Amino acid sequence: MVGAEEAARLDRLEIQVENGGGGAWEYLCLVRKLKPRRSDKVLKHGLAILNDPKARSNLGGEEWTLYEQVAFAAFDCQQHNVAKVFSLSLPLPLHMCDCVAVLSKEFPGSLRVGRLEGMLLEAENSWAEAEKVYARLLEDNPLDQIIYKRKVAIAKAQGDLKVAVDFLNKYLEIFMSDHDAWRELAEIYVSLQMYKQAAFCYEELLLSQPTVSLYHLAYAEANESQCIEYSGFIILLFLRFLLTAFIEQVLYTMGGLENLLTAKKYYASTITLSGGKNTRALYGICLCSAAISQLTKGRSKEEKESSDLPSLAAEALLRDYKYRAPKKLPLLNSMLKNMKLSS
Repeated sequence: MVGAEEAARLDRLEIQVENGGGGAWEYLCLVRKLKPRRSDKVLKHGLAILNDPKARSNLGGEEWTLYEQVAFAAFDCQQHNVAKVFSLSLPLPLHMCDCVAVLSKEFPGSLRVGRLEGMLLEAENSWAEAEKVYARLLEDNPLDQIIYKRKVAIAKAQGDLKVAVDFLNKYLEIFMSDHDAWRELAEIYVSLQMYKQAAFCYEELLLSQPTVSLYHLAYAEANESQCIEYSGFIILLFLRFLLTAFIEQVLYTMGGLENLLTAKKYYASTITLSGGKNTRALYGICLCSAAISQLTKGRSKEEKESSDLPSLAAEALLRDYKYRAPKKLPLLNSMLKNMKLSS
């Protein structure tokens, strides 16, 4: 995680370089270290160094690292010509630099350069050719994680999510502790409305990182019931407005009283782990409680849910909105009244 001091230093350096005060190489090194997404700046200042023979020669062995960094920035900025057309013998303008070709010539047979060649083909939508490159690289490097992930990226780029799922499952059979891969697989399952499979992925994440509140929240939302719909359009509208795009995909999930109770527990865990500051989890408590009340209507008092948690969540939401968004308080009150959590 980038510290405030390092982030401030990066911003100062960027302003300095942009205003012609020098320090471009120091800035590029810091970007490489901290990994912020500033591809346009990397492309601009990296090419300025590479197209200056004197500045380039001063880099020594770091010259090749800069070629790679600029190539990645060019892919991100969709400047494919920057990655593709270059000649070291000519004083080219800033927009002409064949980073991949230069690296291929300098390091023939290199795995890192091979990945770049595959990514260049991806950027040009040459999926079949990119697949061939990655297949060849995997033959020599069967445990290369990045190549597996590039194959997943190709499947997603072509809209073939089922193939992406297959690749990710094969990948996770080998690299079972890759948290990012489990989360990626969970999100794909959600987009395919395969909620039980998504819940399994989040269970794996919770087992390996039980203190990460985000996973508790996502697992709760993957268990949240289709029964939310009963409360009417106003709740649905509120939920869609307030939750993120990912949550919109899991509004109608696995269903059933047991899943609602489980979801409520994980929302409560999220509130505990976040110090009571997670608004989404507070909404989740209210919505689950309202749906549970609807499902247990007509049952004996012993079977019904008895807890102060929903009213406490509602109070916390009202306090939060009163402080941060007072103009939306009437709308929040209307929703909570509809769920019988506010008078």
